[in-house]
Amino acid sequence: MLFNSLHFLVFFPVVVLIFLIIPGKFRSMWLLVSSYYFYMSWNPKYALLMAFSTVSTYLTGLFLNKVSEKTEEKNEIRYKKLCVAVSFFINLGILFFFKYFDFALENVNRVLEALNVTVLEKPFDVLLPVGISFYTFQALGYTVDVYRGDIKAEKNLIRYALFVSFFPQLVAGPIERSENLLVQIQTIKKRRLWNKERIRDGLLLMLWGFFQKLMIADRAAIAVNAVYNQYHAFGGGEIILATLLFAFQIYCDFDAYTNIARGAARVCGFELMANFRQPYFATSIADFWRRWHVSLSSWFRDYLYIPLGGSRVSAVKNWMNLMITFLISGAWHGASWHFILWGGLHGAYQVAGKWKNSLLNRIRTVLGIEKEVHLPKLLQMAVTFALVVFAWMLFRVNSLRDLKEMLLIVVNQPFVKDFAAMNMSKVEWVLLLISLMILMLVDILQAKNISVNRLVVNRPAVVRVLFYTAGIGSIVIFGVYGVAYDASQFLYFQF
Repeated sequence: MLFNSLHFLVFFPVVVLIFLIIPGKFRSMWLLVSSYYFYMSWNPKYALLMAFSTVSTYLTGLFLNKVSEKTEEKNEIRYKKLCVAVSFFINLGILFFFKYFDFALENVNRVLEALNVTVLEKPFDVLLPVGISFYTFQALGYTVDVYRGDIKAEKNLIRYALFVSFFPQLVAGPIERSENLLVQIQTIKKRRLWNKERIRDGLLLMLWGFFQKLMIADRAAIAVNAVYNQYHAFGGGEIILATLLFAFQIYCDFDAYTNIARGAARVCGFELMANFRQPYFATSIADFWRRWHVSLSSWFRDYLYIPLGGSRVSAVKNWMNLMITFLISGAWHGASWHFILWGGLHGAYQVAGKWKNSLLNRIRTVLGIEKEVHLPKLLQMAVTFALVVFAWMLFRVNSLRDLKEMLLIVVNQPFVKDFAAMNMSKVEWVLLLISLMILMLVDILQAKNISVNRLVVNRPAVVRVLFYTAGIGSIVIFGVYGVAYDASQFLYFQF
């Protein structure tokens, strides 16, 4: 079930209406049933995997609590580490099988072919369950939190199962932390859920998400797909333009999902973490990752980078930690070498940034310069954006061979060859340009801590009605709905 489908537009109001009127003791169960229905609408079999991950991490949490209460201190850490290791082995093993089996087999066969050894036959087809990377990381994050003593293990299986499967953020995040979402679920019985202002703000956030998806992301995808799937027919000018458009496509597509998820959760009385903070206003690659996919980048920071030693080690070891973290992050995004190399490139960016800062600090010390010297902020933003966009090219290509050939076209034919073949009419280009201008205006206001919601709701009723009508009308009339109004998937569903 996609957010931008008619199915969801019927499902969501029904779920919310019943949720708001039923007694508090039934709320968790109702949301759990609704969440499993939401997930099973793709494939009922997927629910079995999610249920297994839920039960295994739930039992792990209970065991960790029991070990802390009944085990002698000298054995406690050993038993807890063993328990966490088993949980990680099981859940990451399932993730690896469904997500990386084909990739691993393909690369093993390449090695066997090079050695003139008979290749391995694929014994069966493996389908990637939607959202498995997201709910697996969320469940494992809970396990680590219990291990560290940050939270107590949840004893109520219904509440914990809802934490893992909560439908707004189930499929593509944000990857929530137990101290945020689980705590809200634990108090759901007693909380006053009917709040007109909160429901209104949630619906406005959802409206903005639909605008990002249908007006920008899916429209930009038309040109991007045309170029990247048939790049031989284009010149370097179209490839550069398509790559720039992809930067906004992936931003708006993923931020759209996050905003619809946060808005839907807010309507139900839950607050989810923000996943994006105007990432293209970043002044460095490190700053970019503090703004982009915050729930994932902070997950890797807290559960991988810091345990490896983080920045509390030598410079060389810190660089290694960064590269390991970003290579794994790249692999998380997809079972393909171009995703892994995309992660490695961002890791290299970070290492280069740290090396540059270290070198400049030494030069300042030698010269006796006390004040740090920085490039103008706009120039820093431009350089960072250029580096990020180049990396997006590696992310979007269908193969490394395609990347090589596209770069050669850019170098050897840096001109526009067949602009019309990008499959966008003049009207479509105008609509996309206007939508991008609106996006940038909203991001600028948010960067200045100006609430767009407040700007709207504080206006007279007539102005508000006109705004809502214009917003909904533009999406309904000018939105991109796919062939035969078939809702297009969100990009991060494949991860």
